[in-house]
Amino acid sequence: MENPATDIRISTEWTPNPNAMKFVLDRDVRSGGKISFPSAKEAEHVPLARGLFLLVYVEQVHFHENVVTVTKNEAVSWERAEVDVKEVILRELPTHDPAFAEDNPDRRAHLSPELQKIEEILDRTIRPGLQGDGGDLEVISLEDKKLTISYQGACGSCPSSIGGTLNAIEGILRDEYDPEMQVVIG
Repeated sequence: MENPATDIRISTEWTPNPNAMKFVLDRDVRSGGKISFPSAKEAEHVPLARGLFLLVYVEQVHFHENVVTVTKNEAVSWERAEVDVKEVILRELPTHDPAFAEDNPDRRAHLSPELQKIEEILDRTIRPGLQGDGGDLEVISLEDKKLTISYQGACGSCPSSIGGTLNAIEGILRDEYDPEMQVVIG
């Protein structure tokens, strides 16, 4: 009998966040973009993500194309967690559908023209770097000249997100959108 799991190739990459690791696969886990699962409740409809949350130390799961980024707490070492995560991926990936539907597939359709412009700037300048490190960001709101964001994936608990990355986002938006823009984490 053929075992599809034995044909899956997984490599790992460290992220700037010591509590997050990227698992790079030879096939997509998410077609057409990215999605973050901040808890097991949000992952109920995706067996691969749900299976990762069964590992009690997993705090967040992020899918982007062929990358699964897992953020864990400090209850277990990466030496042990890496083995566990790979076992879940090998078990769940053969039946995983990378085109799974998300709860709100067209989140940007309702955005104001101002927020659509900000999203375009972030897509072009900031998101590629964050996604390369296994993370991303979500725009929560824009009130007056104050943009509230939330970090996702490896960026969610990364110490450099609070300082350098937040300052870079604010600087780019001040240069390209509004010189009085303020960016905060919500």
